[in-house]
Amino acid sequence: MADPKSSPLMPLGEARQRILTDLSPLPGSEQLPLRSALGRVLAAPLISPIDVPSYVNSAMDGYAIRAGDLPQSGEVGLTVIGESFAGHAFEGTLAATQAVRIMTGAPLPQGADSVVIQERVRREGETVFVPAGVKLGANVRLAGEDLTRGERVLEAGKRLLPPELGLIASLGIPEVRVTRRPRIAFFSTGDELRSLGEPLGSGEIYDSNRYTLHGMLSRLGVELLDLGVIPDQREAVHAAFEQAAAMADVVITSGGVSVGEADYVKEALEALGEVRLWKIAMKPGKPLAFGRLRQAWFFGLPGNPVSAMVTFYQIVQPALRRLMGEEQVEPISLHLPCTTALKKEPGRLDFQRGQLQRDANGQLSVRATGSQGSHILRSMSLADCFIVLPAESGSVEAGSLVEVQPFAGMM
Repeated sequence: MADPKSSPLMPLGEARQRILTDLSPLPGSEQLPLRSALGRVLAAPLISPIDVPSYVNSAMDGYAIRAGDLPQSGEVGLTVIGESFAGHAFEGTLAATQAVRIMTGAPLPQGADSVVIQERVRREGETVFVPAGVKLGANVRLAGEDLTRGERVLEAGKRLLPPELGLIASLGIPEVRVTRRPRIAFFSTGDELRSLGEPLGSGEIYDSNRYTLHGMLSRLGVELLDLGVIPDQREAVHAAFEQAAAMADVVITSGGVSVGEADYVKEALEALGEVRLWKIAMKPGKPLAFGRLRQAWFFGLPGNPVSAMVTFYQIVQPALRRLMGEEQVEPISLHLPCTTALKKEPGRLDFQRGQLQRDANGQLSVRATGSQGSHILRSMSLADCFIVLPAESGSVEAGSLVEVQPFAGMM
């Protein structure tokens, strides 16, 4: 593994681009029932087999009419000859000076070309009085207005969320082909780590990073292989990396790869693959290891819990989405006033944790979640966004505009 002691800090954007350039979507796909495809990535373009809607229908409750029957001014009485409901169409043909009572979504009767909404008419017995001013084609949905037969509806790489499931269902398609889920093996190393439920001894801590990793990976929709906590023993560390590389597409660890750390992790990485250790110009989260272990990709995250999470969302998550074949989408970015002062030294891109808030006038702003130490996991729990401060900037005064990345869509 290359020693980066003398290398300059690498900009985050460069590190992310280097990784994405190295990666390509994993081979393989599977056919799934539509409901089981939620959160999965479409493996091939989806082509509409039908027109949507498949027939001309009404966009409103009212009366189907012929626009040519209406006067230039005043109103005209039309004879109501029937009704048209969604699923129960009027079977006849509309002739001059006739109307059909129609509901939203119901097929437009033959001979009709417009719909007047019920709030604009008055009805007396079997006669409906319609005022002038109804335009030809008013309140009518044309066949294929939403989608036409043969149209590309969704492109490969689209993550299927609830709107996409509904869209696909509207086409009558019961199954879709999605990309294979990456297999991700992850574990923690360190004699100081204890599993939940065990008592803590002097100098020991509970392993939290495995739980945040489990949560972040689960939300992403990958196949998880949790290998637990590996003690600081040469044979155990080597065996864990061997096992992970043999069974997974990606191996992720946290801690143990920073410059100057004396353990068996770097030794195992050098024996099994080609791994580069970078110093990224970001805070929190400077140390990052990336490379290959046998046929698996490897990401070594920082050990501090907030650093591990920030590095995952800014670097590892886009990489995993790339492996899943998902289209690359930049995070949502806003510029909002910050109501709290922020401390910062120039030199690194800073991801401080923030809370969005709305004032009495409905205007959005952001505030910091308190102490921003990379070991303070509560700062992430309180946050719903990152406050992104450029590398060259210093401290920020209260009231200044700052860049904000909401967690919505990221986590």
